[in-house]
Amino acid sequence: MAFVYSRVPGGGKLEKFLATMPGVQAALDEARFEIAARAEELLLQHRLEGHARIDVVDGEVDKYVVLDDERGKAAALSIEYGRAASVEVRTRKDGTTYLATVGAMDGLFILARAANLPKKRKGKVHLD
Repeated sequence: MAFVYSRVPGGGKLEKFLATMPGVQAALDEARFEIAARAEELLLQHRLEGHARIDVVDGEVDKYVVLDDERGKAAALSIEYGRAASVEVRTRKDGTTYLATVGAMDGLFILARAANLPKKRKGKVHLD
C-alpha cells in the first residue's frame, strides 16, 4: 500500500483523485480478489456449519474483504480472534431457559492470514 502526503489546501483531494484513478482501482480489485480467494480457502478448511462466508465490499474509494457470519458480528469476531469460555442463558423451543457452557476457542485469523498481516492477539473477545 502506498501513502501520498500532500500539502494541497483542502487536504485529501489529491489523494482521493489518485486513489480513484482507473489503474489504481484495478490494482485494488486485483489485490482484493487474491485476498478474498485465500480467505475463502482458509475458511473452507475450518467450516463446521456453514454460517460464515467471505464477502467483498466496495467503499467510496477503498475495497474491503469481509468475514461475515449470519449469527452476527460477535460470531465473526470469535472466528477471527478467538473467544474466552463463557456461560450463556439459552431458550428452548418450549420457552424454558437453561445455562449452556461455551468453550474457549483460539482465533483462526482468516483475514489476517489471507492478507499476509501479522496476527495481533491481545486476549480473547469478550462479549458482555
